[in-house]
Order: sequence, then structure tokens, then C-alpha cells
Amino acid sequence: MLFSSLLGHEHLISHLTKTADIGRIPHAQLFVGPEGSGTLAVAIAYAQYILCQNHGAENNTGNASCNLKFETVSHPDLHFIYPTVTTEEVKSKPKSIDFITEWREFVSNNPYGSLFDWYQILGVQNKQGEIRVTDAQEIVKLLSLKSYEGGYKIAIIWMADKMNLEASNKLLKLIEEPEDKTVFILVSDHEESIIQTIRSRCQVLHFNALPESVIESALVKRENIEPRAAKKLAHQAQGNYNKALKLLQENNEEDLFEKWFVDWVRAAFRAKGNAAAIQDLIQWSEQIAGLGREAQKKFLNYCIEMFRQALLLNYQTTALVYLEPKIENFKLENFAPFVNHSNIEAIFHELSQASYHIERNGNAKVILTDLSIKLTRLIHSKG
Repeated sequence: MLFSSLLGHEHLISHLTKTADIGRIPHAQLFVGPEGSGTLAVAIAYAQYILCQNHGAENNTGNASCNLKFETVSHPDLHFIYPTVTTEEVKSKPKSIDFITEWREFVSNNPYGSLFDWYQILGVQNKQGEIRVTDAQEIVKLLSLKSYEGGYKIAIIWMADKMNLEASNKLLKLIEEPEDKTVFILVSDHEESIIQTIRSRCQVLHFNALPESVIESALVKRENIEPRAAKKLAHQAQGNYNKALKLLQENNEEDLFEKWFVDWVRAAFRAKGNAAAIQDLIQWSEQIAGLGREAQKKFLNYCIEMFRQALLLNYQTTALVYLEPKIENFKLENFAPFVNHSNIEAIFHELSQASYHIERNGNAKVILTDLSIKLTRLIHSKG
């Protein structure tokens, strides 16, 4: 992966290449950044720089056959661990190597892809992806072998916060006492969800969300988007290049999320003093409960952002408002007065709690119905 194909983070890439050039490569590093910032893309490019003994900005000046292997993300000394689930083909004890073909396709098509995108490929439905001890055992075995090309061996652990405790403890020993010329690169959106004993043994690099100008330029050059439209999309993407690409799609998932959100708040407004309208909220809850758990959690995060945008608009900080609802007769400026200092904290709390309980396999219909009834009360709080 060429450094020229990466977006932003020039100072971090410069730091990584300079330390590699002088042979000061930490044996364990943790790349932390928000979705769509490119942490995985940088990790792969960095691995290529080390394994192929490259130098310079293009990351292809070293071993030619080694660089060629990275075009298909198939270098024998580069190993991946990522969340998996059981499927029709893999009915028990799934591990990353079982899905390596899908993984390589996923990374090649969009290295800025999200965990939700990966779960869509796996077809998780109501299952929850995780990194299990079987993966840890596999990586211990692979890293104990001699490297294929006689140099470094690198393990990239994507979404390291999804390691269960057993896997974390198994890998901890290897990270504490690594084999010679072995490098671990952990990648995560949620640093605090990784156990402290592993975090304390990693050199942590924090990645910021991508600047709007960087996303705008990429959309113009790579997607042939007209500059004015690219500028608008970059603003809406909020530093997430993956989101910007999704916004290009005519029927992107946020259009569906927006419809569900508007249906929800409209039903909540109707339900005040109207017992019959409670049935609308129950039907809405049944509809959302029919989604997979990951989709439910992602939708609830979208709701949090919608309420946040309404609050910003209510307090006239319009420069920070980027959502533009497309639903007929629903205007964010008309909804904004109902989101204020008297209810926003409670709304955020209830949405976060609902997501928490869904992640822990609670009954989604009960959780969402309870949330809906609480929302009916909260949005009528006086500001």
C-alpha cells in the first residue's frame, strides 16, 4: 500500500518511517482513531514498509516481490486477527484464518471500511463478533515459526477492543515476551475497552479524524466529484472517509436511519395524551427489534447524533450542524426547540443505556419500547 494512497496523518507516517529507518521499531504499538480515519490503512502500509525494507515516500523501493505480495494483502509474514462469528460454513470456534479470503477482499476494496461493514460481509445478524482465544492460539503458533523471508513477522490485530478476556490474556504473554523481530500492531476505535495490562505494554499513537479539506480533495481526485458537492459531502462526513463514500451512494444506510428516526419522534409527539398512539411506538419498536444487534446499536448512535445536531441548532451554533434531513416536512430547525438543556442529558443517557443492554443480549423489543415511552416524556420537557 503506497503512502500516497493514504489520506492525511503525514506527521504520524513520518514518525513511523523514520523510526523504522533507524531500526527503532517498538514490538507492540496501538493505533487509536475514530472510524474512517485510516488506522488500518496506515498499519498495513507501515507493515509493508518494514517487511519489504522500503525507503522513501512511495513505499515501494525495496524488495519488489515483497511489495507485489502486498497488492493482494497476502504476504506470508503478515498476519491478521479480526472479529469473527459462526456462519453456515464455520459452525464452531471461528477464527480469522477461516475468513481470510473475505478479509483480503474487504481490505482491498476499502481499507477505510468500518466494523459494521465487516459484519455485513460476515452476515452477523443477531450474533456479536469477537476475537476469541482460538485466534490467540493461532497467532502464537504462527509467530513461533521462522519468518518466510528471514526478517520481521508482523501481526495486525484489528478492532483489538473486541478481544475477549481469554484471548487478551493469551496474547498478553506473547506481547510481554515477544519472539525476536516480532511486531504487534493493535488497531482500535475504543482504546479504553482494551485491558489495561495490554495497553500499558504498547506504544500508543492517536489518530485524529481526517480534515474536511483532505476528504474533499480525495473525493474530487478519486471519485470525480464536482468540487462544490465534494465540499458538502466532506462536511457531512465529519472526518470519516468511509462515511463520505457511503454518502455518495444513492440509497445509503443513513437515509434509512433518518426515516426510522423521524417516524420515531413523530410517534412520540403523537403519543402525548393519546393512548392509542402508543401502539405506533410499539410497532416501531418491533420493526427496529427485527434488525441485527449491530444495526440496532449503530442506529441508536445515529439517534444520539441527531439529537446532538438539534441541540447545536437550538443554541445557534450552525457552523457545527452538518445533517440535512431529507424526509418531507421534517425540518431540523423545527425539531431543535424540543431538544434543550432540560432533557438532552437524560435523552443521551437513555439512548446509551439502550445500546448497552442490546449489546448484552437484552430483549430488543422490550428495551426499545421502554426507550420510546421515555422519549415521549422527555421531548415534552420545558426548556
